[in-house]
Amino acid sequence: MGRVDAAELLLELAESRPPTLGSGRLLCVDGPAGSGKTTLAAAVASLRPDTAVIHMDDLYDGWGGLPRLGDQLEALLRPLARDRPGCYRRYDWHAGRYAETLTVPPGPLLVLEGVGSGSRTHADLTTALAWVSAPADLRLRRGLERDGAALADRWRQWMADETAHFDLDGTRGRAHLLVDGTGSTPPRLARP
Repeated sequence: MGRVDAAELLLELAESRPPTLGSGRLLCVDGPAGSGKTTLAAAVASLRPDTAVIHMDDLYDGWGGLPRLGDQLEALLRPLARDRPGCYRRYDWHAGRYAETLTVPPGPLLVLEGVGSGSRTHADLTTALAWVSAPADLRLRRGLERDGAALADRWRQWMADETAHFDLDGTRGRAHLLVDGTGSTPPRLARP
């Protein structure tokens, strides 16, 4: 079983449950950076073309933005829970500041992908939560291949910050589906 199988399983799980985000459903794909969350989110979207995918990287206000994510998620998700458009400010990593505000209309399926997407603050709106993991050395290597070796110190600090976040939030323990981001073991349901 690979990531496509994880996507199918996650989508089946979500569709077997009642809507939690207004008349739509919210899938959260969380786990440490570099574990394969973006790949899983893309696979879910390929199975269901009416899926909206939002990457958490667009919501953080830089490398230290994980603790300040709550306001962004509130502005996005709480209106959608009332079947009204939500919004978020997109962070421009090159400019080092927020750029435009994007509006997200209600829809049948929203996938939030990235560290903090499965935060306890909006667990009441989450239809299904997937936890994607991979060994730390592999995740760091993937991150540096994507972002460049010059950001190694930033990546190491981010990894420490996300570990603290996950420990405090208990994200993995609340996950419905556990996914091995290396593809070595099949995905498994953690709880119904």
